[in-house]
Amino acid sequence: MGLFARAERGQLEAFLKREASDVAVHPVRGPETGLVMVRGRIGGGGAPFNLGEATMSRASIRLEDGTIGHGQLLGSDRAHARLAAILDALGQTAAFTARVAALTQEIEARLMADDEGRAEETAATRVDFFTMVRGED
Repeated sequence: MGLFARAERGQLEAFLKREASDVAVHPVRGPETGLVMVRGRIGGGGAPFNLGEATMSRASIRLEDGTIGHGQLLGSDRAHARLAAILDALGQTAAFTARVAALTQEIEARLMADDEGRAEETAATRVDFFTMVRGED
């Protein structure tokens, strides 16, 4: 689910158009957008506190065979949540398990490449500080 939430919506749309355009999907809930409370921890004891609210979208769908899929992600992109729900349901069916697994590997590879690119950009701006020892004691 995390990979579908972080994937580009266009990649999910292209996959469904190419691999599962004839699959019938019925809405169970949403897609809808709301708020969730984000909690944090602070201090040596790790006491929880309410940090604030974040926008979240979710959807639930049912395939013709009764398989239920759920999608949720941060942000207000309800279409993306619906696509994630469809892929969640398809991943549970025998006919699509391998294809959805291949898609998740593609998404994971792209996300890792993006992370590595960001790390390289950050490393290029790194500044090393050091202290020179003065001769005084």
